[in-house]
Amino acid sequence: MIRVFLIFSTLFFSYNLSAMSKAIGHGPIGLMADHFHKKGEWMISVKVSNMEMKKNMLNGNTVADKEILQQPNPFSEMPMMHNDSYFKTHRHPHMDEPKMPAELSVIPRKMTMKMIMLGAMYAPSDKVTLMGMVMFNDKEMNLDTYRGMMNRNYLGSFETSSSDLSKISLSALINLHENESVRWHLIGGLEKSIGENAKKGMVLTPMNTNTSITLPYGMQPSDKALRLLTGITNVNNINGFVLGNQILFRKSIEEENWNFGDEFEYNLWFQGSFNNNISYSLRLNYLDTDTIEGKDKNIMAPIQTANPYNYGGEILNLGVGLNFITNFLPGKHSDRLAIEFILPIDQDKNGLQMKNEAKFIIGFQKSL
Repeated sequence: MIRVFLIFSTLFFSYNLSAMSKAIGHGPIGLMADHFHKKGEWMISVKVSNMEMKKNMLNGNTVADKEILQQPNPFSEMPMMHNDSYFKTHRHPHMDEPKMPAELSVIPRKMTMKMIMLGAMYAPSDKVTLMGMVMFNDKEMNLDTYRGMMNRNYLGSFETSSSDLSKISLSALINLHENESVRWHLIGGLEKSIGENAKKGMVLTPMNTNTSITLPYGMQPSDKALRLLTGITNVNNINGFVLGNQILFRKSIEEENWNFGDEFEYNLWFQGSFNNNISYSLRLNYLDTDTIEGKDKNIMAPIQTANPYNYGGEILNLGVGLNFITNFLPGKHSDRLAIEFILPIDQDKNGLQMKNEAKFIIGFQKSL
């Protein structure tokens, strides 16, 4: 029902369009494909973002560590992750290989995700603008380990990390309608996850040993999936104030043994100007993501992030941004420097997950 309402709000909202040469002529920097270009125009861009996740929530509600340690471990019948050489040296010859704890024993404390996005746009005609993007991501997670049985004592903390090229995409923006009052364009393209999807890392186990395992899904740089990108954007003006709507779908059309869930995204933004060179924006961003499809048989650990069902859900964000027209680089067109601060205002995530914290994006765009 929410998706139907948002689609109709995009299709029937239209007013006046601002000049693209002004700061208000581009949407908030956190948007993708918010504008198109005239024939022969090029634009290059770089965006850097930083987001953190802290604390945990179970079925949309904040949950304490004590409750997490009481949650069942879906891999409890599987052999305990351990360092093979240590285990062979210290176990009794007739001792059975120990199994994982019956309950979760490792708790995520903080996750930091940094992304660098390099993009380019080129318009072979007034009706079509081509857009390409390459993304690099870097992830770090801090975790606490507890004993798997008996008194469940705290054993210590550890950190895992991963970094790699994450994805590349190529899209076409189709100009449906443009005049002084409104502009509409369709978005269609493909996105390919190209980074590693079976990265290993050292962890502290509930047996108080250090060993290397295949990191959980959320710490993998990519899922190797090929996705179809589709959407529609509508940008309008009311007496010099801009209102924009955008709907985006990301659907997996080719995957390996597992892939992150399909996404539905809706953006509604409002912009005003301090002057021709500085504009401000407010943006509502709604993201609905499905759970992970499939699984990796090598991802098994007494932690929530190893469970494919603990992914996806609904998040509503509020973004506050600024656009600046500058002249850092020479050329007949000015540059755009933009920042946006994004804060989650409602989170209804599936299962047991960490809570999103603030996200900060800074970007630079140069038209050629």
